[in-house]
Formats: sequence, C-alpha cells, structure tokens
Amino acid sequence: MEALELEKKLNEARDAVKRVRQAVPQVGVVLGSGLGGFAGSLGNAQAVPYSEIPHMPPTSVSGHAGHLHLGTVAGVEVACLQGRAHLYEGHPAERVVFGVRLLAKLGCFAVLLTNAAGGIRTSFKPGSLMLVSDHINLTGQNPLLGPNVDALGTRFPDMSRGYDPRLAALARDAAHDLGIRLEEGVYAGMLGPSYETPAEIRMLRMLGADAVGMSTVLEVIAARHMGVRAAAISCITNMAAGMTAAALDHSEVERTAGQTKDTFVKLLTAWIERIAAADWEPSMTFRPPVA
Repeated sequence: MEALELEKKLNEARDAVKRVRQAVPQVGVVLGSGLGGFAGSLGNAQAVPYSEIPHMPPTSVSGHAGHLHLGTVAGVEVACLQGRAHLYEGHPAERVVFGVRLLAKLGCFAVLLTNAAGGIRTSFKPGSLMLVSDHINLTGQNPLLGPNVDALGTRFPDMSRGYDPRLAALARDAAHDLGIRLEEGVYAGMLGPSYETPAEIRMLRMLGADAVGMSTVLEVIAARHMGVRAAAISCITNMAAGMTAAALDHSEVERTAGQTKDTFVKLLTAWIERIAAADWEPSMTFRPPVA
C-alpha cells in the first residue's frame, strides 16, 4: 500500500469513528479469541461494527465479533477492538495491523493486546495468564515492509523495548493486588492457521518461547512504529502440540478463554485504572492520559 494511500485510509477511518464519539481514547485494547467479554464491561459504551468503519478489515474467525467499542473504565476513555484480522485469513500484513494503527490515530497513547495462546512451558496449564515480556516473529511478515510512512513513524523502529516496561510493571501491580497469578514469558508468533507440529514446538522451546499463537507480534511492531506504548497478555487456552495426548481444537480455545472471563476482566480493568492513575512524563513520543 502506498504511503499516502495508507495515511488517507487511516484518516478516513478515524474520522468515521469520531463522528460516533468525539472523546479522545487514552488506552486501546485488542481482544483475542474468546476474550471479547471485556467489551461488555465498558461504561457509557458505544459499539461500531467494523463494516461501518472505512477500510477496516472484517473478521471471519469464531470468537472475534468485529466491533469497535468506545467507552470508559474508571472514567478513562477506552477504545476496544473486539476481534482482529489475521494473516492466515488472507490479509496482507498492513491490513492485519490496520486496527492497531487506527487506535493510535484515535489518540491512544497505550495499547494493551490480548490473545489466546498455546502453552509451551511445562509449568503452564489451561487458564494460565502470561504477561508477554518479548516476542519471536516467525510469521515471515512485517507490517513495515515497503516504503516507510514517515507521518506514522521512523524507518527503523527500535524493538528492544517492544513491550513497555512501565505498562508491564502496572500489570504486575494489578495482578498482585487482585491475588491473580500472572506468569511472564516470550510469545512466538506463527503464520497459521494449522496448529504447530510437536517437532515445531520442541524447536520453539529451544528458541526460548514460552507460548505460541497466530497474532499480536505484527500489531506490536506497528504500535511501536507509531510511538505507542504496547503490552500484551496471553491466555493459555491449551497446551501446545505433543505436550498432551489431546488433539488441538479451536472450540477448546474459546471454551477455556470463556472460563477465565471473570478473572481476565478484573485484571484488565485494574490494569487500565493503574495506567490512568500513573504519572507519565510527556515527551515527543508519548503523551499523558487525560482524566
């Protein structure tokens, strides 16, 4: 996609959302498979179907409703993507990250991403929550390929702190205060849609991955390119291939994610509350949330 065309499309999508709600969201949220229930916890909420947002890619996967929810958490404006596009649906990388780029265009200074993932670390069990400390991009794709859109960010964004340490610390604080066990680890992003083989899982373990999934990594790259703080939590919905005798199935992913709904909503809500209450130093890249 040409640079000027991408900028034009993002502005058109932003303007369409602004016609629904003028308030500037401070925190963006992306909800993965089976985790869409958080959107129902927003106060003063308005929902915009993706079909009504120009250029927004549709979702075709069960557990991804395809709505942008605009509302509040503890008085803080939040924009929440209930569902995402994936590479395995046939979308090019720039389409996969259109939603996250839209969150940045709307004004979000931080984006919290969630996903359903397979557990690689043997101490995990279905229902575990993992704060992502870093990722390994094995999709073979990058949303920044092609001419750089200088209006969005620098040609070579630094990814040494792709997962923002301050946001991570606030997530740990929220989990501690709620008595929720929050694991931490590295997320491996794969192309999909087939699940990994047992041999591939052994390879990922040797590479240092603790969980595996088919999303998130490209979105984090796009967010960091635009100077947005990013963080992610994985819900471990199943153990990865070869770790149990059970066959992998998407319905199991949705079922396990649904069983963690209450815990997940509490954690995400408390996390956003702490982000809103924190003191953020204004800079050329980040701006503080507005109460």
